[in-house]
Amino acid sequence: MAGFFTDFWSTDDFDRNNFLKRNRIIAGLSEATIIIESAEKGGSLVTADIANSYNREVFAVPGRITDTQSAGCNNLIKHQRAHVLTKPEDVPYILNWGIENKKMPIQKRLFVELDADEKVVYNFLKDNGKELLDMIALKCNMPTFRIASILLNMELKGVLSY
Repeated sequence: MAGFFTDFWSTDDFDRNNFLKRNRIIAGLSEATIIIESAEKGGSLVTADIANSYNREVFAVPGRITDTQSAGCNNLIKHQRAHVLTKPEDVPYILNWGIENKKMPIQKRLFVELDADEKVVYNFLKDNGKELLDMIALKCNMPTFRIASILLNMELKGVLSY
């Protein structure tokens, strides 16, 4: 997934506690979470739990049973909290991304209703073009997490595209 998602300003210091807060966003936006390597405890396992709580698919790459850095992935698989990932083709197979499942195109609505905050953001983007998330939040006088939510809703409504 391309991009950088966070509740924090770009000027904030990096703090390992903030990574889990960011990962809850990634787990929610992603259709699947892939854990490649993890000890018995760690941040990636917390992210896997978050993804499971969001009813997202979780994949884990198995490792040797004697390797401490594989214990987390092996436990996810053992407790049926993740699909076994042994090759890249496993992901589209499990997610049912087969070619035969082509989706019908969705017709965009001609008149989309925007709430007050969406109108503020829309007008800002119309006047200023593409802009950084922090800058939109600053200029629209809204918190970054709110702007991120508004932009997602506007994209889902077909008002914005990336």
